[in-house]
This record gives sequence, C-alpha cells and structure tokens, in this order.
Amino acid sequence: MTFSRRDGFQLSEEPEVWIAYERAVFEAELHRITNFIAGIVAPHTKRTPEGRVGPPGPGTARRGQGNPRSPHPHGTLMTCTNETGAPAVRERHYPSDMTDAEWAVLEPLLPPMACTLPTGGRREKHPRRNVVDAIRYVNDNGIKWRSVPVDFGIPWRTVYGYFQRWRASGDLARIHAELHEQVRVHDGINPRTVAVILDSQSVKGSETVGQDTRGFDGGKLINGRKRHLAVDMRGMPLAVMVTKASPHDSIPARDQLFRLRLTHPELTVAWADSAYGGTLVDWSRSFLGIPLKTVPRRKDQDGFAVLAKRWRVERAISWIMRARRNVRDYERLISHSEAHITWTFITLMVRRLTRPPRPPRAAPHPVEPVKTINKPNPIRLRMQQPNTIRLAPTALH
Repeated sequence: MTFSRRDGFQLSEEPEVWIAYERAVFEAELHRITNFIAGIVAPHTKRTPEGRVGPPGPGTARRGQGNPRSPHPHGTLMTCTNETGAPAVRERHYPSDMTDAEWAVLEPLLPPMACTLPTGGRREKHPRRNVVDAIRYVNDNGIKWRSVPVDFGIPWRTVYGYFQRWRASGDLARIHAELHEQVRVHDGINPRTVAVILDSQSVKGSETVGQDTRGFDGGKLINGRKRHLAVDMRGMPLAVMVTKASPHDSIPARDQLFRLRLTHPELTVAWADSAYGGTLVDWSRSFLGIPLKTVPRRKDQDGFAVLAKRWRVERAISWIMRARRNVRDYERLISHSEAHITWTFITLMVRRLTRPPRPPRAAPHPVEPVKTINKPNPIRLRMQQPNTIRLAPTALH
C-alpha cells in the first residue's frame, strides 16, 4: 500500500498484495453470510412449551442454575409476550410514510426481534413500522437525527440506533439484495443479472465530513466524496460504494468490481465511461474474468448528452438526489453515507413492488443501437490501389 498527498492510500498492483486482500475480503464476506444464515434459522428452532430448545433431557439444569447446553444463563429462553398497553402504530402524515401495501412487502425482510431468538431478549418497545417511517423521514427530508418529529413517538437516539445496528449487522445490505431480486421477478425477468453499468458521482462534503475521508475532485472541482454505483439494465443498483473524491475512477473501480465478482458470480459483462478504460479493462478481464467495455463520448458532443447504456446509471443517480439527505454528504462515517443511499433505493424498490409490473419496452431507446434480425452483414470490397509514381521535385521542372 502506497500513500501520496494527492491520491491518499492506494493498493499495490503486486499479485501477493491482491491475494492477501482477496483472502481478507472473502473471510469478511463469509462471516457476514454465516451470521445471515444463523439469523434465518434461529426463528424456526423447535421449542418446547417450557421455552427450552428441543426436548428437555436428563441433563436439564434446574431453575437458577446455568445449563451449558443452552445459550441462556438460566437454561430457559425468553419469549415475546402480548403485553397490554403497547403503543399503536401512528397515523400516516408525511409523504415518506409507508402504505399498508409497502409495509406488507418490507416487514418480512426485517431482522427477527431479539425476543424470538434462542438467545432471548426483551420485547421491543416501539413498533417497527414507526421506526422505519422515522428513518425514511430523515432520509427523504434531509433533517438532523435530533430533529425527528415527536409525533413518531420514538426518541431520536432509538431511531439512530436501529439505523446503525441494521447497517452494521449486514441486514440492510441483505434487505436491499432481496428486494432487488423481487423487483426483477416482479417485472418478469431473471432475478440475477448478468450485465452491470458503472458510474460515479462527486458530491460536496459538509463540515461534518472529516479531512481523512474527503478529497478534491480536480475534474469537477468538488471537495467532498465520490459515490460509485453499479446498476443492472433496469437501473436498479447492485452495489453502492463511497470513497474520497480525489482518486481517479479507475482506482476504486477495482474494489467495486472485486465485490461484484464475490456477490454476483454470474456477471458476464460490464459497461462504463472512458474514465474506466486503460489498464482497468485488462485487469478486469484477466483477474476477475469480467469483460469491461467503455462507452465513449460522441465526437460532436458539447455538454451533456444521452449515451447508450450510460443513461441507465445516470437515471439511477438522479433517483439518489430525490432524497434531500443525499444532496450533500453530511455523514462522518462513509458507511453511513452508503446506508442512506441504500435506504433511498429500498424505498424506491418497495414502492415499485406495490405497483403493476412495468411492461417491456416496445421499441428500443433512441440512443441504443438497433439490433437487426436475419439481416446479412454488408460486404465490403477492398479495391487494390494502383501503384503510383512519385517524382522528385527536380523532375517536375
């Protein structure tokens, strides 16, 4: 790893360094998947009427004595009780509040409550629908955490705690991945995509963004952070990554493509703009097996123009800017910036699942190349050029 004042820390191109980096990322991904599987299996564990896991055996400890076979120190598990006087779900007031149809889509994807796990836990005090509405309100309106309206009935620290815990546990990324597959199935296409489009967006950083996590983008003259997106052909994001704005797009793209290869091994092609060209194309094909194709600008282009393939990811970037929390980067942690972008796309995909499926496009987009069917390729004839005689300047006089 090298360091420079202009680009910051950069990974080396040595094979040994990338092998070690690949092993570390693989172990972290394996740990996340293991925790995810454990969270799915735990709610379905068989329980006895006494609250123990499995049938009670001769080795069951008495009350007050710990059972080494049980995760609970007293040998019993806590269960959710229907206590009276629980706070009811608040009435919908804001545009960011979920409808009943949206809540029916999102509720099964939320992580199980602690009181339903074998380890036990106390019953949650606040309805989760109010918690999700409060998080969406912060994301959509761009307010401070301390400014959460009181009509949600939840302290702002509790709302922030759910936001932080779901992000740190990987549940937020899991919800995003499952919704992405559901949207594709809802539209009548394969749940796993084989093609992605890459692009980046530089945004200004607020004074709360530390100097060690911000940089200056010399091309766009922006001091802040850079968001890297990978979307499918429908514009739905597969991966979101936030870095400093100073490195060139091709440097964080290696990490992004590597993550895509781990989480989506079915990828066969990727498109990007000319900033992702050069050595990144050869590295992506040889090291990851992903052909990276660049979509250059038009020769006569002056300013912004809709380009083939790239317009899909540009549209996804405009969807991000609809949430006012994403107009400027206010987060101290990069992981929280990624979480806010993820919540924006979760809101978008949940709303899309409650609407009729999108019909397939009858005609291709005006900027997309038209595919001809059963049309023979044109025959090009190369005429042999006649041999010309060049005379010296002195022979012309």
